[in-house]
Amino acid sequence: MGQAKLLVFSSLFPSEIRPAAGVFIRERMFKVGQHLPIVVVSPVPWFPLQGIIRYWKPHFRPQPKPYEEQQGVRVYFPRFISIPGLLKSYDGLFMALGSLPTLLKLRKEFNIIDAHFAYPDGYAATLLGKWLKIPVTITLRGTEVPLSNMPGRKVKMLAALKNATRVFSVSDSLKQHVVSLGADNDNIRVVGNGVDLAKFYPLDKKVARAGLSIPADAKVLVSVGGLVDRKGFHRVIEVLPALVAKYPGLIYLIVGGESAEGNIRERLENQVKTLKLEKNVWFLGAYPSENLKAPLSAADLFVLATANEGWANVFLEAMGCGLPVVTTDVGGNREVVRNPDLGTIVPFGQPEALLSALLEGLEKNWNSPLIIHYARENTWDSRVEILVDEFQKCSINSA
Repeated sequence: MGQAKLLVFSSLFPSEIRPAAGVFIRERMFKVGQHLPIVVVSPVPWFPLQGIIRYWKPHFRPQPKPYEEQQGVRVYFPRFISIPGLLKSYDGLFMALGSLPTLLKLRKEFNIIDAHFAYPDGYAATLLGKWLKIPVTITLRGTEVPLSNMPGRKVKMLAALKNATRVFSVSDSLKQHVVSLGADNDNIRVVGNGVDLAKFYPLDKKVARAGLSIPADAKVLVSVGGLVDRKGFHRVIEVLPALVAKYPGLIYLIVGGESAEGNIRERLENQVKTLKLEKNVWFLGAYPSENLKAPLSAADLFVLATANEGWANVFLEAMGCGLPVVTTDVGGNREVVRNPDLGTIVPFGQPEALLSALLEGLEKNWNSPLIIHYARENTWDSRVEILVDEFQKCSINSA
């Protein structure tokens, strides 16, 4: 019986030029890597003329170095052909072909391919698993919901799930979604994300505010995430005038930068100017995860008016700092914010409900120790134990 040795396969993985991309994948799998050997392959989309596009889109598809070492783990970034807006139903095949030479070079170092996202990554992984005759696991992370509305990609996504040895889902709602599409219920195990309380713990609020030059008596909201439409910063800004009417000194901290999905900072800044909220909305930029406890500890309430999530790690990270959460009833959000002592779930697309929850949340006397205790019950330890056991079973069954 050999030990499971993982090749983590994901096109969304941090690099020196995209440090915030897929941090949640690295967090989860590097924890597993403390128990099992891992190596990472992160395919990078490329096509011959993309350098021309950078003349008017300087940040288009940044190309990392072919190889990096991160926290003692080797990470490879092979290229694969991907033409913007064209042949997207073939991205999985091209990703597999582009990655194959790297996997052949590393072949003796892994006996399981562990892919993240069902398409194109999971589909590519199942092709590679078939070619190399090794088991493949896929983790569902939330993109499977919008992909199911695209017929060509939906077919390949379901093919990937069918051909995977084992499927993990970060939330039960996401599992039920793909099961409703035809995926095998019995082959999918829900393993949520966890929180690293060595990074996320409450700082003294006065000290945290002083570090950010925030008045001690201000009401403070905070959101953390990539500056993309899906995360809903604009939905929070939309209801701020009513909040500021009650709390003139209110400050809304936006922590985040561009991500693989894009960057709408300019649009958000224009919205802030139009609503004359320049003094109330602070764009702090992206923070390394180990520094996030500062803005989280400075706030009274965490808010994320998101359109879709699998399992948002940031909720537990906020709770680790003692913050209640206001968020939308989408994806796995209700599974994380599972009772009213932890925060408030509001219907998506209803600004009045969001405003009401924020007003009530700023007035409520929350039990921060209880919130922190909940975060402590959801550390990575139990999740990693399950994953390691599952990977070992895959390794034994394929031997």
